[in-house]
Amino acid sequence: MSTHTLERPNEQARTGAVTPPRSVDIGLAALERRLRQDLEFLGLPAEDWLQRRSDDPVLDVAIVGAGMSGLAAAAALRLAGVQRVRVFDRNPPGQEGPWVTHARMQTLRSPKHLPGPALGLSSLTFRAWYEAQFGADGWQALGRIPREQWQDYLNWYRTALDLPVTHQTRVEGIEAVTLPDGSPGIAFKAWPEAQSGAPAQTLLARHLVLATGMDGLGGPAIPALAHALPRERWQHTSERIDFSPWRGRRLGIIGGGDSALDAAATAAEAGVASVDVFVRSADFSRINYWKAVTHPGHYHGFSGLSPQERQPLLDFLKAQKVPPAQATVRRVAQWRNIRLHFNSPVASLSVVADHAVAVRTPHDDYPVDHLVFATGYATDLAWRPELTGLAPHIRFWSDRQPAHPSGFALDSFPDLAPDFSLREKSPGACPVLERVHLFTGAALLSHGKPSGDIPGISLGAQRLADGIVARLYTADRDHQFQAVHDYAELEVEGHEWDINRVDHP
Repeated sequence: MSTHTLERPNEQARTGAVTPPRSVDIGLAALERRLRQDLEFLGLPAEDWLQRRSDDPVLDVAIVGAGMSGLAAAAALRLAGVQRVRVFDRNPPGQEGPWVTHARMQTLRSPKHLPGPALGLSSLTFRAWYEAQFGADGWQALGRIPREQWQDYLNWYRTALDLPVTHQTRVEGIEAVTLPDGSPGIAFKAWPEAQSGAPAQTLLARHLVLATGMDGLGGPAIPALAHALPRERWQHTSERIDFSPWRGRRLGIIGGGDSALDAAATAAEAGVASVDVFVRSADFSRINYWKAVTHPGHYHGFSGLSPQERQPLLDFLKAQKVPPAQATVRRVAQWRNIRLHFNSPVASLSVVADHAVAVRTPHDDYPVDHLVFATGYATDLAWRPELTGLAPHIRFWSDRQPAHPSGFALDSFPDLAPDFSLREKSPGACPVLERVHLFTGAALLSHGKPSGDIPGISLGAQRLADGIVARLYTADRDHQFQAVHDYAELEVEGHEWDINRVDHP
């Protein structure tokens, strides 16, 4: 197939796939001054009301994951005056989250106007960041946000707020400890990924937030039939995939979601000769009903519903398959060498002549040279070394009594408290769970959609921060009460009313 441009120039401007020329940096400098002024006018960040000693070795909050959710959580906590916060991420700076690693869509699926993680600060929005560099006209010309540019924005967000992120560090071995002041807390090991053979550092925290993204409670869902193939013959869409070795060859993709279609289009653009996508369903859905729950009423009200009250909505949403994004469909439709095989569940995989992989469906056998699984993620706590000691005690929705049938796999969703903290399966068996907060999409059944998703991320981060702040205050109440007794700032000095004073014996 001859190469051709992905989209016409006017279409590129409309979708935002092409970035306008960058203006001088003074635009961002001015925006950062405006942000500082906004914070000053609002009295933010709040004063450090916890007033820990400078030599206190304990973090008030440790956050695992420096993607959008982790950054928003850290920002909300620091604005609330919780200053001993530290964020840990396994990746180098600028590679947190999926945006420039394994995501393959050209633009975000969320509309550009959403405030995202701005926490109510207009100068912290993507729009403010974009207009500071490309002007109001550039904003009007932008369709959807290019994913690489979203990562650039998050990089700026982190530096503009001076959020304390420790990169290339993995967290493992979360366990309960007694802190130096005698209170309960958390110990965890932080392994420096960048230094081969470097020992782990044991750190202490009062609370820990898991902002670990799509695979935060497990990992890629690999179908059992994949084990019939040598490992080098397949990959999962959660991995970084270089499609160039398959230029001029045949690729098979198993799955029917956005990740499958994004991978197909990326492969075609890389010169793969043919891409066969095997989809179980008879067709794609047409309506994305999840968009109907991206409003404040849902974010605030859903978690207040009883399980019986929320179940009809959840069952309906589960029954409605999510359609691929319109931009993704248009991108795929440009390539005649991409074939979508509907109603084609894969029955078996095998290596055949010429080292090809035979993909067997009810309709035929299809030979391909390489295979990609776009099969999503699975919950399996055994895959999470940071949760080894906690996993047996975590309560899931499937553990609730009485049981409530649902189209969702209830054993994939922890039963979370209002502050996103994990709950115990058996009360008293693992009290440290109330100090571990899960701020990912796995909070869906407990909180709805205010976490792990651009539309509700600010509200979710604020709810998380409010809950942790309340817990920190309660645990620190003796010091807080003493601080009230010790408060000594004079409102008046006592001589101001001397001229008016009449003393009676």
